[in-house]
Amino acid sequence: MKGSEIIKNGIAFRFRYYLLLPVLLLNISYAPGQNLYFPPLAGSAWDTVSPASLGWCQPQIDTLISFLDQKHTKAFIVLQDGKIAIEHYFGNFTADSLWYWASAGKSLASFLTGIAQEEGFLSITDSTSQYLGAGWTSCQPNDEGLITIRDQLCMTSGLDDINSTNDCTYDSCLVCIAAPGTRWAYHNAPYTLLHHAVENASGITWNNYTLTRILVKTGMSGIWITAGFDEVFVSKARTMARFGLLMLANGIWNGDTILHDTVYFQNMINSSQNINPSYGYLWWLNGKGTFMLPGLQAAFSGNLIPSAPADLYAALGKNDQKIHVIPSRNLIVVRMGDAADTSLAAPTSFDNDLWMKLNDVFCTGNAVSENTSGRGPVVLPNPVHSYLNLSQFTDRHIHTVTLYDVTGAKIATLPFSEELSMEGFAEGFYMIRLESERAPGAYTFKIIKM
Repeated sequence: MKGSEIIKNGIAFRFRYYLLLPVLLLNISYAPGQNLYFPPLAGSAWDTVSPASLGWCQPQIDTLISFLDQKHTKAFIVLQDGKIAIEHYFGNFTADSLWYWASAGKSLASFLTGIAQEEGFLSITDSTSQYLGAGWTSCQPNDEGLITIRDQLCMTSGLDDINSTNDCTYDSCLVCIAAPGTRWAYHNAPYTLLHHAVENASGITWNNYTLTRILVKTGMSGIWITAGFDEVFVSKARTMARFGLLMLANGIWNGDTILHDTVYFQNMINSSQNINPSYGYLWWLNGKGTFMLPGLQAAFSGNLIPSAPADLYAALGKNDQKIHVIPSRNLIVVRMGDAADTSLAAPTSFDNDLWMKLNDVFCTGNAVSENTSGRGPVVLPNPVHSYLNLSQFTDRHIHTVTLYDVTGAKIATLPFSEELSMEGFAEGFYMIRLESERAPGAYTFKIIKM
């Protein structure tokens, strides 16, 4: 069977099989209690809804599309109640083009792990060694045995993500530095080995398990490919949208329950531990008041995406691959493309920038921003790449802004500006203090410069 290739950054990923195709069935209906539309399992038909009928602002949609184009976007989809409200492709990218999910695929893997538990192949409280065998790490046997499937889902394996290659799955790369469950760290290698654990537990290849348990039942199409140590899901943009819709429908596709375990489903999209409450089972969570970021052992106050609805949860991947699920609005937002700004893993300041534009589209302004939560004003975006938006402090008689490093040393004192440039500062952590004539030192915030 002749294979095909995707070439990204000079790396050719060879498919051993054709892109997996959904079965030919027609299935259009609504989810109980949610008034959701589901597209057919085969073909390109997908009902649409006009933004005007939703009361959305067309000039702001035009601005959003221009913004996305400037931010190296390839595909962008917004579903309202399951119907396509906005769908746009950029450059030579089309609805039939394939792209990688990067770490957004972790969230698909989480769903599959829940199915594996439901089918009795494993329990997430089992030791990972039960499925990978003794010696899959270089830890002492007793320490290795304490790492569970759940730790792989929560990013709490206790394995060293700093002094070894983050992706390396060799036992020599996997070193215990903390007890499982006591340290949160965004570590690709234990996640990738989760695929192998499910394969070994079920006796079914990862691609075939994905195909038979999810793809053919939802009309999704795609394939996992190997790139170095990583296993990456590749699909069309609408497959991303279908997965978001499956999540919005609580694991049910048009009356067909794909994941019956409601306890697992809810645990998947809620805080999985108290170290980083903004992380579930391989899903990122908004509205938790504190968050951590990949590669860092620091917690930041505030919501992961301050401008977005608090109930948003997301599948996020490197270079800004995104599925945003917003249950309170029956809304799905999908983005594929190259990095909007700096190439970073998972959450970036682009998420917040995107939601500031979306709030304009919905003609609500920044009504869901953190500064309306009753906890006082915040600085946005945080993390910041170029400019901090301080416009909400204009009428508070702020005259200077002082920056301090993590040791408390003063770095700079700057005149107040509604848009404060951070471009001249190195990446890292800072404390920012806004000096007011009425309340000196009243506003102090922790920020990260990326």
